[in-house]
Amino acid sequence: MNPFNEKPRAIEKDFQNWKEMYPKTYDKRAIDPYTKTRIILMNGTEFEANWFSHQFARHVCDNNLRRDIAMTRMIEKQQQLKISLLKPENESILEHTIAYEQLAVDLTAELAKRELDCDVKTALDFALLEDFDHLYRYANLLEMEQGIAAEWLVGRYTEIMPGRPTIAHHRCPLDNVKRSINAKTSDTQTVLSTLIITAAEQQTMNYYMNVTNFATTDISRKLYQEIALVEEEHVTQYESLADPAATWLEMLLWHEYAECYLYWSCYKTETDAYIKSLWEENLAMEIGHLHKAAELLKKYEKKEWQEVIKAPEFPAPLSLHENIEYVRNILGNTVQYTSQKEEYRRLEDLPENADFFRYQEIINPNVQIVPSHNVIKQFITKRGADYRYQVAPSPVPELRNRREDNTSVGRKPRAADSTNFECNKK
Repeated sequence: MNPFNEKPRAIEKDFQNWKEMYPKTYDKRAIDPYTKTRIILMNGTEFEANWFSHQFARHVCDNNLRRDIAMTRMIEKQQQLKISLLKPENESILEHTIAYEQLAVDLTAELAKRELDCDVKTALDFALLEDFDHLYRYANLLEMEQGIAAEWLVGRYTEIMPGRPTIAHHRCPLDNVKRSINAKTSDTQTVLSTLIITAAEQQTMNYYMNVTNFATTDISRKLYQEIALVEEEHVTQYESLADPAATWLEMLLWHEYAECYLYWSCYKTETDAYIKSLWEENLAMEIGHLHKAAELLKKYEKKEWQEVIKAPEFPAPLSLHENIEYVRNILGNTVQYTSQKEEYRRLEDLPENADFFRYQEIINPNVQIVPSHNVIKQFITKRGADYRYQVAPSPVPELRNRREDNTSVGRKPRAADSTNFECNKK
């Protein structure tokens, strides 16, 4: 599908009244896990679009342009609120968190599997193992506090076991900034990947930042606090991949194109009839926004949209599904890596005075104060072994012990074996 070939409708026709804006919530006991992850993805995508538009408005002087993007921005905020309110009131913050982390794991894996830019794929594979470990930590907290087995929330599509341990995720901020792509020469899929994953991780960061002080126990507040700061690292990593040389209007066009692509993908892959109709409705809205962005690009920068998006035909729909073998492969091959400036290095290849080790000494001076470790330690103390859902033993032998939380893998040299990252062939 080429959304530029579709007939747009007038933006002002998309404003909705309060009744139209308030959706029917899903049944948390019956909903497909990937419908939930699509809802979270599109909530985050609309948030990114809205806040990009706000930042754009704060960096432009022409009030006519500001008014044009304000019109679109209000529609997108209505879209976001409607999507957000699909979540029912009887679904706890922690239950919803499991869906956030399942999205992080399976979205990242799916984008990585199709990514042809080696820098972008490596960034995705690297952070994948960290979101995978977050799912494990929150799942143990959920079972311990609410008696709910997260494997049923994820539909047993996503394994729940240690990834790169969360204690190892804390890196010096200098090491989270990566090489940027060139949007004019990159594949359409690559530009979409950078926009999609940034929006998704930003939504996760915002969610954890906002709910940390609503958590009802001391240990859960501390776990949200710790992982929220890891998500800050992920957002820094992913946003640094985007093209900094693109103009505000070029990026506005790309944002609207990405929204069209995602709503189209959701519509193509959705199994719930009611939710599917919402994806179709929002796709029609976004096509109008895209055409408006193209109009503004031409008016203010004298550029045709074809100069920015040279291959407008959508890639294959983005499908959220199980990625167990892919995640296992990345875990077995790269768990012992950390980030160093633009690169990723095995811990044993870092100098002793590397920023990673110095930062670890500051933030993790004593393992016993680290929330992610204490969640598992407390669970093991109460139950005798941690909570997991696995289809086979971990591909990392050092992470197989269910009676002790490993805090060395991914943090200390020679704590495990790793080979290297692999790039997809063009």
